[in-house]
Amino acid sequence: MPRIDRTQGRQLFGADPAAYDLGRPGHSPLVYEVLVERCGLGPGTSVIEVGPGTGQATRRLLELGADPIVVVEPNPSLAEYLEERYGDRLELVRASLEEADLEPKRFDLAAAASSFHWVDERDGLARLFTVLRPGGWCAIWWTLFGDDGPPDPFITATSPLLDGLDTSPTKGEEGRPRHALDRERRLSALVVAGFVDVEHELATWEARWDAMGIRALYGSFSPVLALDEARREAILDEIARIASDEFDGCVTRRLTTSVYTARKPS
Repeated sequence: MPRIDRTQGRQLFGADPAAYDLGRPGHSPLVYEVLVERCGLGPGTSVIEVGPGTGQATRRLLELGADPIVVVEPNPSLAEYLEERYGDRLELVRASLEEADLEPKRFDLAAAASSFHWVDERDGLARLFTVLRPGGWCAIWWTLFGDDGPPDPFITATSPLLDGLDTSPTKGEEGRPRHALDRERRLSALVVAGFVDVEHELATWEARWDAMGIRALYGSFSPVLALDEARREAILDEIARIASDEFDGCVTRRLTTSVYTARKPS
């Protein structure tokens, strides 16, 4: 199946930021524990966040003390949403990471939440290495739907609706694990970029949605967003109907958060 191009993918998510924010479940508490305990996030930590989307991770970074925080967001609608939501609490760079004008050695922490598959990995990690201060940390994570067990009942019920759609880079390379779970490739890329103390952790957890929430979730997936409006709405309406009629309006899904951390040498 064709794969969605990075340039196209970066522009898909701004159609309805509020619905995106409603559907997406955020990330495991493990992420923020790691950021505080290993990466030193606290009051006065200078942070750069790549691809913040609607700011779900941004909010937690601010709550945990990020100051200043620079967010790099190439999607115009999402950038506007962030500006309206957070105002002068953040510094907004309206560009892709590869093209952003960023000051070298400015940041203590670089973070990317479910976004780095839309960045050229080699170039993106090289940019993060450059903008981090010596001893600064890089934390990249993804939240995935499902785990290593059998498909959950809602996946089984809805997968036929998504058969044949274009794929996201999160699918991974042919014959390899999903991008976020391809530990060998992700850790190797960090080492090649010059990072040390590279580590990987997984956390499994659950989230729940009502019928409209699960509709919003599926409507935030790039293969669905890439469809023409009529087909997209038909699929999302059927997703909501299945949730309402077959799951009593309450869908519980297993989630996996995959976290990679690494340090720039002092």
